[in-house]
Amino acid sequence: MTSLQEDLVRLRRELHRRPDVGLDLPLTQRAVLDALGGLGLETTVGAGLSSVTAVLRGGRPGPAVLLRADMDALPIKELTGLAYASEVDGVMHACGHDLHTAMLVGAARLLAARREELRGDVVFMFQPGEEGWDGAGRMIAEGVLDAAGQRVSAAYAMHVRSYGTPRGHVTSRPGTVMATFDELRVTVRGRGGHGSLPHRGRDPVVVAAELVTALQTMVTRRFDVFDPVVLTVGTFHAGVSASTIPDTASFAATVRTFSAAARAAVRTETRRLCESIANGYGLTAEVEYAEHYPLTVNDGARYEFARAVVSDVLGPSRFRPMPFPAASAEDFSRVLAEVPGCYLILGASAAEDPEQAPVNHSPRAIFDDTVLSDGALLLAELARRSGIEAEA
Repeated sequence: MTSLQEDLVRLRRELHRRPDVGLDLPLTQRAVLDALGGLGLETTVGAGLSSVTAVLRGGRPGPAVLLRADMDALPIKELTGLAYASEVDGVMHACGHDLHTAMLVGAARLLAARREELRGDVVFMFQPGEEGWDGAGRMIAEGVLDAAGQRVSAAYAMHVRSYGTPRGHVTSRPGTVMATFDELRVTVRGRGGHGSLPHRGRDPVVVAAELVTALQTMVTRRFDVFDPVVLTVGTFHAGVSASTIPDTASFAATVRTFSAAARAAVRTETRRLCESIANGYGLTAEVEYAEHYPLTVNDGARYEFARAVVSDVLGPSRFRPMPFPAASAEDFSRVLAEVPGCYLILGASAAEDPEQAPVNHSPRAIFDDTVLSDGALLLAELARRSGIEAEA
């Protein structure tokens, strides 16, 4: 495992230095193809995105199992000061997808070395565009779930965390593990004019500002605290001059929910609230609500299986049950909506106190790559033991 760990560290740091964003990842795709070379895998690339799908044929009959790694970086300027920091200005692996990619390559190498005893096939899903591009949905549309010639019977993915979870520990939960990801965009239309004569115009700025506050009140007063909603306004734009009332003001928010009922209700309630308040001031509000990623839901049986594998491979103390779902979202939810599986979180904080460490997506997020071989081994064992379990 020492040699594998060293190889994976080199690969991970190469990916970190040369990150790609979105669905088109030419540098990352090339690095993955090179790393998989010589393993005897059936490898294909995506038609509409820079994905890599590799199939390992086991030496014995059995089910097909899917292992997934997302590969894309974020449009963030890195501020870590690492010796292997991003060399691409304004782009950074701030969410740890470089570790995911390296771990899945490691799993492929471990399984390929034992292919003769492997029951069934393994589909390695190297996915672009997780960060808001729905790369998983696109790979499903291109046939990744049937890449082995039979539908995969189970699917597993693992995400590193730069904070909170102790290094080398794994956490997950049965049922809902992550929230939905939706987007709310509101444009308030008024009538512009001079800032000294507000009564002669219809000021959209104050109305839009009131909407931001009203939406937070809506979350706490219209929704059950035990079926929560998270609504965070991330952008607000209005005007170009301090002395001018603009014609429009707009803002955008991310919305996270944990049930289908709450998701449907928040879509209806945000529109009603924004339009009603704007109308009350004699203005109009144009509301766009886009549903992106669905709930990430772990199958109960696959969760128990994964927990047992983690406890056996890494030790019982290394698994920590996750008490509540996370408000972050994942397009691996698309895969889990099609086949049973489990999504795991691996602590990879480089800080002595992970509770104080910068979070994923921070320009200062640092991931400890000492976890790479453990992550690769765990992914490999999830696939290998799935075949054994099916035969039993």
